[in-house]
Amino acid sequence: MNNEQYFRPSPLPALNNRDFNFEFFDKYSNENYNKIVLPDWLFISPQDTLINYFSILQEAENISQGGCGSIGLAKIPYPIAYNFFTSEYKNKINHSSYFNSFNNIGHINLIKLNNITDENVSNGTYKYFIELETIEPSVNGTVSFAYYYGYAYIQNENGKYKISDIDLKSEDFLCAAYHGWRHNAEFYVDAVYGDWCKLIKRRYPTEQSGYLKNIYILGNDAHDYRFEFFQLTNGTDIEIHQFIKDVNNEWKPIKIDVNKCIQRY
Repeated sequence: MNNEQYFRPSPLPALNNRDFNFEFFDKYSNENYNKIVLPDWLFISPQDTLINYFSILQEAENISQGGCGSIGLAKIPYPIAYNFFTSEYKNKINHSSYFNSFNNIGHINLIKLNNITDENVSNGTYKYFIELETIEPSVNGTVSFAYYYGYAYIQNENGKYKISDIDLKSEDFLCAAYHGWRHNAEFYVDAVYGDWCKLIKRRYPTEQSGYLKNIYILGNDAHDYRFEFFQLTNGTDIEIHQFIKDVNNEWKPIKIDVNKCIQRY
């Protein structure tokens, strides 16, 4: 079956595998969330911050059903993880809203983490692509896997790299399998940059390494272009970057306004 990839769960190992022992969690278990002061070593780099953040959340649970008794570390990790946010982000999302955002999530694995910071990201901000695998109750009383993807943003606050925003979307395992060119990198490039933007003179064979896919084209303007996609667990390809080869034969990030192509089309 050609679309088998859309039905398979991820075989990727969890990246949030930092070992936070019971003593670490016990130290903060009786503290109010706004009294918790975390050690500096948790925030020494943007990537360390994200891995530590999701490692702390990995065995947190906020579910009403499922499992066989107690689950992991229960609610203890949430107040700790909340303190990975910048002050500005805390002002946007209070602790109660943050806790409720984990409603019916019983386990979290970070399975993709990729630094995609480039010239299009605001100065002083680091942008990361992330994909999460969670375990959640289903409508029939069992538990099942669910997947989310999106972006995490990191900023340096008083010498510590903290999370300034997280934007996640859920993955559907029946949409891409049955519908649409938008989920496939090759079809997407052909339709958007070919049919709509009239940019493609020739598309070269796709290069794929793991979940990274690169689509190369020769443009009608005689320039070489590269479109970078990440493939999700449900098989959908998500466009991450657009590049043009400059006079020095190097790939330079660009931003093509597809809406202008649509209006012209």
